[in-house]
Amino acid sequence: MKLSSEQLAQFERDGYLFFPNLFTGEEMKRLTAEVPRIYAEQRPEIVREKDGVTPRTSFAAHTYNQMFAKLGRHPRLLEPIEQAFGEKLYMHQFKINAKAAFDGDVWQWHQDFGTWHRDDAMPEPRAMNVALFLEEANEFNGPLMFIPGSHKGGVLNAGHDTQTTSYPLWTVDNETITRLVERGGIVAPKGQPGSMLMFHCNLVHASGSNLTPWNRTIVYLSLCAVSNHIRQYKRAEYIAHRDFNPIEALPDDCLLRDDIRVDLKQAA
Repeated sequence: MKLSSEQLAQFERDGYLFFPNLFTGEEMKRLTAEVPRIYAEQRPEIVREKDGVTPRTSFAAHTYNQMFAKLGRHPRLLEPIEQAFGEKLYMHQFKINAKAAFDGDVWQWHQDFGTWHRDDAMPEPRAMNVALFLEEANEFNGPLMFIPGSHKGGVLNAGHDTQTTSYPLWTVDNETITRLVERGGIVAPKGQPGSMLMFHCNLVHASGSNLTPWNRTIVYLSLCAVSNHIRQYKRAEYIAHRDFNPIEALPDDCLLRDDIRVDLKQAA
């Protein structure tokens, strides 16, 4: 999937692009069937909310689950980012974020590159997030919120919040968020399962709690230019990966083909 010159210009201006219904219903059915099994496992890659029960995020499912291993090599997700960076990519981070019905907690305002630079010594903001909706994201169930254009300000000052949620995060202060919103506003792209977002690693984003009876699950691929790989390894490998080999894309129909398998031992 290649981006047009208009899309590239829009991305440069806003810091994100939205692709509704990029994946089919059958592709999404196969992916979502795996999620309850993943969250039911008791393994360190799965972070739970403060209640200790409700899943919050699952890291590195592409290293132990066949369907998500194939998703991590899908050309519809890889090709736009390769085009934007002009080089091959490696997987810096892979996570499935659960915004569980009634119990899904907030993700505070933050930039991802700020964390990757501080904690992982990633040199430059040559990394991109791809977010695929596994379930509908609507205005009520904690959609992802962006401040358009906020990626242009570079790395912002941030504090390490270890109290608000079960997962520590480098967060941007309220005064800075107010100033950015006055300039760029807030958008919350919403859509059906199979919709995809790509957004700049410096784009300021957040999501509210989910008070509805509808789950809102999104899988995130954080794809980094191979030449920009991390230099510091203080976080667990399932959070900040050390495999800097370029990802080779599978065929476009890989999610629907049982004959295509990924060597999970090699992926781990």
